[in-house]
Amino acid sequence: MDATLQAALPCTLVVPCYNEEQRFHDDAFAAFLAAEPEAHLLFVNDGSRDGTLARLHAFAALHGDRCSVLDVQPNGGKGEAVRRGMLHALRTAANGTLVGFWDADLATPLDAYADFRLILETLPEIEMVFGSRIQLLGRHVKRNAMRHYAGRVFATTVSLALGLPIYDSQCGAKVFRVSGVLREVLAMPFVSRWIFDVEVLARFLAVWRAGGAHPETRIYELPLKVWIDVPGSKVHLSDFFRSFTDLIKIRSSFPAGRGPRGR
Repeated sequence: MDATLQAALPCTLVVPCYNEEQRFHDDAFAAFLAAEPEAHLLFVNDGSRDGTLARLHAFAALHGDRCSVLDVQPNGGKGEAVRRGMLHALRTAANGTLVGFWDADLATPLDAYADFRLILETLPEIEMVFGSRIQLLGRHVKRNAMRHYAGRVFATTVSLALGLPIYDSQCGAKVFRVSGVLREVLAMPFVSRWIFDVEVLARFLAVWRAGGAHPETRIYELPLKVWIDVPGSKVHLSDFFRSFTDLIKIRSSFPAGRGPRGR
């Protein structure tokens, strides 16, 4: 069926927020809701110390049932905010619909979501779509040079550790097809505070490989048309070094063939 002739799959996008009062993009989020009538925004306030929670509630009040707010106290880190938000969304989500997460700074513009959705609507074998920050000609991908090169080293290490040729595990735009496996993957708290994206992937791989599935046929990396390094990031170069320690934890906790409940 032509994807342009069928209704869009319902989706909840989880947006983790920590001290976002001064850079909350009201207009961009409102435009997204207008452009994607089947989408819902779930903002997760991760123990913010500024006026973020008030801004989120004010925005949600203007958009009725298209938007909701989950207040998580105290601050538990981005990974736990995403996990709690996605579990909240999964309580009412039907299998086959979509749930994902998107960074609040909108380094990946929200209009890219339509490309994510189209992949999942037209390729039923795909279980997840990851944004990938590849600096190709004709694309507008602007990254801090130091972070770019550090990221390439880390991405190569992740690829080797997981046995999966993934280019970019850390982009903050990811959308998943709702399934029993996704519910299982998110059921337990993460062992990693810094690289939960890698842990999500490792948990999926453990379940799939234990069942004899081929992960390469279920994951789609989508090269982004636009990605801009936004000032004020809460990720620092020191976190890059902590990430290698967390990668060891993840690799030992979720080897191939042992799923999240096998610990």
